[in-house]
Amino acid sequence: MTAVLDVPLAAASWTAIGTGIRLVVTDPPALDRGQALLRVYLAALDAACSRFRPDSELSRLSGAAGRPVVVSPVLAGAVGAALRGAALTGGDVDPTVGLAMAAAGYDRDFSLLPPDGPVRGVTVRHVAGWRDIVLDEEARTLTVPAGVRLDLGATAKAWAADQAAARLAAELGGGILVSLGGDISVAGQAPAGGWPVRVQDVTGDPGDPAPESSVVVAVSDGGLATSSTTARRWRRGGAVLHHILDPRSGLPAPPVWRTVSVAAATALDANIASTAAIIRGLAAPAWLSGLGLAARLVTVGGAVITTGGWPSGGT
Repeated sequence: MTAVLDVPLAAASWTAIGTGIRLVVTDPPALDRGQALLRVYLAALDAACSRFRPDSELSRLSGAAGRPVVVSPVLAGAVGAALRGAALTGGDVDPTVGLAMAAAGYDRDFSLLPPDGPVRGVTVRHVAGWRDIVLDEEARTLTVPAGVRLDLGATAKAWAADQAAARLAAELGGGILVSLGGDISVAGQAPAGGWPVRVQDVTGDPGDPAPESSVVVAVSDGGLATSSTTARRWRRGGAVLHHILDPRSGLPAPPVWRTVSVAAATALDANIASTAAIIRGLAAPAWLSGLGLAARLVTVGGAVITTGGWPSGGT
C-alpha cells in the first residue's frame, strides 16, 4: 500500500468512489478549492465508471448488446486507459473480467461485501478478451459485445489520479499530489526533496505507526502504485479470494506476492505494471527489470525484492 505522509503543506482526506482519497497541495490557501474540484471530478468518474451503480454509464452498456454507443469523455478515457493496460501487458490486465469478478463474489461496493459466504460456483472461465472491445476515440463511441461486462477497477483510479493531478495543477498552480486508494499522481512543482510517501504492506492511515516492513520514498514526478493480494479479500466456501483476477482463468491470481509497488511516468502505467506483476507471479521481477521500472515486490512470506533502482535506503 502507499500512504502519503503528513508534510508541512496542506492536506485533506475523505472517502469517495469506494476508497480513501487524499489531496496534498504546496499552496495551503488552494486546498479548499482543490478539494471542491476533486470532489466534482470524482462524482463524474463514479457516474461514468461504477459497475455497482445501475444508473452509471458503464452499467447501461449492458443494454447495448454489441451496438456502438456514444459515451462521455470520462468513460471513453477510462476505457482507453484499460485497453492500454491490456495492450501493454499482453492481456494480463483485461477489463472484460466483470462477469468473472461478480462470479467470485465481488458484486457490490466492497464495504457492503459479506466477508464470508457459501460457495458460489466459482470455476475456471476464460474471459471474453479485450480485443473484442471497440473504442472509436474520434467519434467517442464504445462497442461492447453482448454478454460482456467491463470492470475498470484495475486502471480507472490510477488514470483518474493522473487526470485530476494535472487538472488541479493547471487550475491552482503550485504542487499537487492526488492519491486515490493509494494510486498516487503528482503534478506541478514538487516540494523540496519530493513528496514523502510510505510504501507498506498493510492498509493504514499516514498517521499510524510505520509497519515493520515499510519504506519511505520521495516522489518528485510521475506516479506510484501498489497492488496487493491482502487488501480486498473475502471468503467463499472457505476459500480466500482477492480482487486481482487472472483473465486466463477468471480466478484470483495465485498469491505469490503480498504486494507489488511500482514507480513510473504516470500512476496509470505504475498501476498497470503492479497489477500485471501480481498476475505474472514468479516471472514478475525479470519482467519489471526488463522494462527498467523501479519496483518493490514483497512475497507472501515477507521477503523483499527490488528492481530498476528502487531506493536502497530501507526495505
